Amino acid sequence: MKVAIVTGGSSGIGQSAAIEIAKRGAGVILTYGNNQQGGLETAALIEKEGGTAVALPLDVGESAAFPAFRDTVAEVLRDTWQRDTFDFLINNAGFGQPSSIADTSEELFDRLMRVLLKGPYFLTQRLLPLLADGGAIVNTSSNYAAATSVEPGYAAYASMKGGLDVLTRYMAKEFAPRGIRVNAVSPGMTRTRIGDDAFTRFPEIIPAITAKTALGRAGEPDDIGAVIATLVSDESRWVTAQNIEISGGYNL
Repeated sequence: MKVAIVTGGSSGIGQSAAIEIAKRGAGVILTYGNNQQGGLETAALIEKEGGTAVALPLDVGESAAFPAFRDTVAEVLRDTWQRDTFDFLINNAGFGQPSSIADTSEELFDRLMRVLLKGPYFLTQRLLPLLADGGAIVNTSSNYAAATSVEPGYAAYASMKGGLDVLTRYMAKEFAPRGIRVNAVSPGMTRTRIGDDAFTRFPEIIPAITAKTALGRAGEPDDIGAVIATLVSDESRWVTAQNIEISGGYNL
């Protein structure tokens, strides 16, 4: 059985990706930050459908915790799947907080950097010895990093996601000798808990988003999760170093 690690699997895109990957027959190790209940619910949903999942706590903004997390992953792989490697890594965990350049504090900038760029960099580095040859990595980026989707208030957030886009290509190059494929997905505006549940708190923003979207609606987590699951599957065996926008044609 293939095994995937999905960070930020307690809700939204990460939860959908974990469930979609499990539906295709892989075991899942998913992580949660502050939302333990969501993490356990995701694991329960997978197991209800006959899959196998383990939920683990992880703050991707605290790289000092990565060695202990790696050891825990190794134990879970042995105990749950009788393996010493896993196959797919989904670097998805993150947060968003809009702030103009004029108002952004160094504290917010540094936190965005630690979670959105430094975290995926060093978590991947730490887990790489456990990642099986022929495996796959997907990094969750954002269409805010695209030249066609610049929105005021997201300079710091988009800069980190732009760095992740570059990192994706370098990972693809460096890991290719081991047959490991690396791609990114760039969701458009999607109904998730990111930004403190902005969609729920500010429903008035939805009509403006749909008006800018060619397919005429806001994105849903399953729109993204299905693509992530496809990218780690053998169907995408000849796809690497790509950044796929999943936005329904935002600003098209």
